[in-house]
Amino acid sequence: MKRAFDIIFSFFGLLALFPFFLFIGIWILIDSPGGIFYRQTRVGRHNRDFRLWKFRSMRPDSDKKGLLTVGGRDPRITNSGYFIRKYKIDELPQLINVLTGDMSFVGPRPEVRKYVDLYNEEQKRVLLVRPGITDVASLEYFEENELLGKSSDPERTYIDEIMPAKLKLNLQYIDKANLGTDLSMIFKTIARIFK
Repeated sequence: MKRAFDIIFSFFGLLALFPFFLFIGIWILIDSPGGIFYRQTRVGRHNRDFRLWKFRSMRPDSDKKGLLTVGGRDPRITNSGYFIRKYKIDELPQLINVLTGDMSFVGPRPEVRKYVDLYNEEQKRVLLVRPGITDVASLEYFEENELLGKSSDPERTYIDEIMPAKLKLNLQYIDKANLGTDLSMIFKTIARIFK
C-alpha cells in the first residue's frame, strides 16, 4: 500500500511541479555557475548506496569543505540557495528517488556513508526501511543548521548529540509506522515549512 502511494503521488507530483522546477532551474543557472541539480551518494534501504537528487543550493565543490551545513548564513550557499533551502524546495527533486524506489515520502532521512559507518547495531535498524523525504526527526531538528552554528565543534555535536537523537526518533517511527502516521507526517511537514 505504501509503495503504491509513493508511486502514484510522486509521478503526479513531478508532472504538476514541472513548470515550477523549470523556473527554479533557470533561477539557479542565472544565480551562480554550476548545474541545476546536486546529486550526492546516500545510504538507503538494506545499507545500499544510491544517488539522491536535490536542487543545487551551494557553490560547486562545497561538499569538499565539509558535509554539514553550519549556521543560517553558510557562505557556501548561493543567493537562490538561501531561499530554496528555507522553504525546503531543494528537496523536491527527491520525488524522482521516490518514483524509482530508492526513497519513500516518509521514512528516516538518508545519511552519508561517513556517518552510517558510526551506527551501532540497534541504530542500523533504520536501514531496514526506505529512507524518506521527511520524518519526525526532520521536524524536531528543523533548525539543525542553527544548532550546529552555535557549537564550537559542529562535527562532534552532530555525531555525539544530534545524530543519536534523530536515530532514536526514527527507530520509534519504524516501530509504529502506517499510512495514517505517514499522511500525518506529510501534513505536519508542509505546515512547518509555511509556519
